[in-house]
Amino acid sequence: MRLKKRYGQHLLTSSGVAKKILEVAELREEDVVVEIGPGTGSLTKEILKAPIKELHCLEIDPEMIEELKKFKDDRLRLHQVDASRFDYCKLGQSLKLLGNLPYNVASLIIENTVFCNRCVKLAVFMVQKEVAEKLIEGSSWLGCFVKTFFQVSYIMTVPSRFFLPPPKVQSAVIKLVRGEKVDINLQEYKEFLIRLFSFKRKTLRNKFSEDLLKEASIEPSRRAEELSLDEIKKLFSSFSKSPSSLP
Repeated sequence: MRLKKRYGQHLLTSSGVAKKILEVAELREEDVVVEIGPGTGSLTKEILKAPIKELHCLEIDPEMIEELKKFKDDRLRLHQVDASRFDYCKLGQSLKLLGNLPYNVASLIIENTVFCNRCVKLAVFMVQKEVAEKLIEGSSWLGCFVKTFFQVSYIMTVPSRFFLPPPKVQSAVIKLVRGEKVDINLQEYKEFLIRLFSFKRKTLRNKFSEDLLKEASIEPSRRAEELSLDEIKKLFSSFSKSPSSLP
């Protein structure tokens, strides 16, 4: 199978890592599972051994789709789509997402997972270790975006030798578990977070009016990475009432 660089393909070759992902996902008979970037099916094979209701594989590469047809299982559904843009909620209302995410679009897929949070109860993803650490720390707009809706935990580090071809960086498995429902305009919140975390060395008074910061009880001399998630949500609540409150 010829791999395509433009898709950021690094195929998982370790059955042990695949089994660990399934163990963390705690699959049940009633589960509708969505696998993102299945490639040639090393994780797919392990998922189909579990007692699940359905497995939907989202794969952008038509050659990989043909390869996945080797699995003869009535529970399997193949979708040739871009997982960074696809509406997962079309597949069910209480989904479990699994996948070795393509490096070049991993952040976009994680962002899309947040936009579909109403129907994603759990996700177990393999990503670059650096991406995983930033999500855990919440020190980026995407980290805050994810942690507003999901509890994020670091499961394990995965060495490059477990992939074909071996990437130049280490990978990590992370688990996202949906928290309590948050009633928020996702697009507005994303744009707010991008503004908040832009030009990190700048203090908040250079990004928002001091009146707005005062209303949110936040000291204007602080920086974005110094704020707790609760403070960020409180600041957004004030900002959403008066989005023109810029310095």
